Amino acid sequence: MTTHTNTVLITGASSGIGLDVARGFLEKGSNVVLNARNSEKLTAAAQALGDESRIALVPGDIGHKETGKKMVYVAVNQFGSVDVLVNNAGIFGVKPFLESTEEDLDKYVGINLKGTYFVTQAAVRQMKKQGSGNIVNIGTVLLMHSTAGIPASAALITKAAMHALTISLASELAADNIRVNTVAPGIIRTPIYGEADVDAFGGVALMNRVGEVQEITEAVIHLATASFTTGVIMPVDGGYVYGRA
Repeated sequence: MTTHTNTVLITGASSGIGLDVARGFLEKGSNVVLNARNSEKLTAAAQALGDESRIALVPGDIGHKETGKKMVYVAVNQFGSVDVLVNNAGIFGVKPFLESTEEDLDKYVGINLKGTYFVTQAAVRQMKKQGSGNIVNIGTVLLMHSTAGIPASAALITKAAMHALTISLASELAADNIRVNTVAPGIIRTPIYGEADVDAFGGVALMNRVGEVQEITEAVIHLATASFTTGVIMPVDGGYVYGRA
């Protein structure tokens, strides 16, 4: 009897959390289909991961519906299935509410909301054919505990859409044996912070440090394999939200 090898689709996989999630699933023996807008960075990421026979690349903007469809097409044709979707791609920026423009809002809606929605639609169509599937979204704890020091309303309302999609689809797709959950990271050491001293933010967590990308990967893999868990928004934040001192 042959054992089925899971195929995992990961958006925003050329760096940071997405790249480490790819590493984690590869170490578990899965095939991965990786997406990012920058094809050169995506190719470099695949080379860094190694074992390219289990890696497929689909560069493109997830805000375009065809990108998600192509990810599914490549997954099925190269590896035979779509078992897990990790909606990691997203953009974030800080700007006061009254300074945020229509262009700002359109940018966040295009990637964080429309992009996630369209990729998920494409994946769910295939998961329904297969009779099962798992979706893990990457949200943020800032939707559960805001802070005046991070004015980011335009970005956060579109991230909130990912949380809402999680809860809605968990109930809508349960009968199809498709589970939907979200990991909500706190402050994690990723390239999103640029040259900033990310460790300076560690004090917001009870554990008095920032998180590392592999700690998000652990949570993603847990939710992708926890067979009796759906509709969950899981903070991975060192106690920032639920453990306030």
